[in-house]
Amino acid sequence: MTALIDPFGRHVTYLRVSVTDRCDFRCVYCMAEDMTFLPKAELLSLEELDRLCTAFVRLGVRKLRLTGGEPLVRRNVMWLIRALGRHVGHGLDELTITTNGSQLARFADDLFDVGVRRINVSIDTLDPEHFAAITRWGRLDKVMDGLAAAKRAGLRIKVNAVALKGVNEDEFDRLIAWCGDEGFDLTLIETMPMGDIDGDRTDQYLPLSLVRGRLKERWTLTDVPHRTGGPARYVRVEETGGLLGFITPLTHNFCEACNRVRLTCTGTLYMCLGQDDAADLRAPLRASESDAALESAIQEAIARKPKGHDFVIDRRHRRPAVARHMSVTGG
Repeated sequence: MTALIDPFGRHVTYLRVSVTDRCDFRCVYCMAEDMTFLPKAELLSLEELDRLCTAFVRLGVRKLRLTGGEPLVRRNVMWLIRALGRHVGHGLDELTITTNGSQLARFADDLFDVGVRRINVSIDTLDPEHFAAITRWGRLDKVMDGLAAAKRAGLRIKVNAVALKGVNEDEFDRLIAWCGDEGFDLTLIETMPMGDIDGDRTDQYLPLSLVRGRLKERWTLTDVPHRTGGPARYVRVEETGGLLGFITPLTHNFCEACNRVRLTCTGTLYMCLGQDDAADLRAPLRASESDAALESAIQEAIARKPKGHDFVIDRRHRRPAVARHMSVTGG
């Protein structure tokens, strides 16, 4: 097996796969309300996604995360998750999913049965009205039912919350306490300048350095070396015993240890979330039943992985740093 090593000596061991750009929510920081989604004919089949992911596992990827859009709205997605589950313990350390929670009540037991042990669920507020405003189409009670089903199934849960100035910045204490009571970990994420979202994200940007300073007034936060393979840096909240993570693409660039690449549902590989350079893997995938050309294309793409992203809040022009929406590459 040939390891995937980028030009800066970083081993690429983590693949995030957006299995669909579609979602049953329209979160204000992620996509426009009147989104135009890809024609279904342009999407890779589930069998093609399985073949692509399997090639990455052969090349040294140890963690797969399925994202969207909302991954669980893709038709027959459990077939793919079940197929990928065969790699867990056989080259793959972990198969995980990031979801908005809307479909968890249906799929939680199945996810555990096929080898998923940990999921991330996006919840930016515990207030039903605020939740409806942020997600536009979402219902908090439905997500809570999904979380309860996931707990019963034995899935470990991490809650992701995007920090939005003037929207949910007064709710982080409540989220920390609730996650502590439920046994969930929590990660706070800075809003990222991606895509035209029918609004001005410069007004939403909230530095997590400021948030952490505020939280320390109420909570005892102890730095811990815990890592999940992603960019979050964790502290332990001594009062609850839970973990609190911070993902800070703007206030603290985490690129020096980046081990991730992102695959879209059309077979496009982005070597960096914050850069536009990409590699077409659909063409070599479909050109031959042999995986030699496909694996060569993957190696060539990793060989031009950049050192870091160019995220910056453009307060002068108030435009995104990257034109594609977050839902295209799955965060």
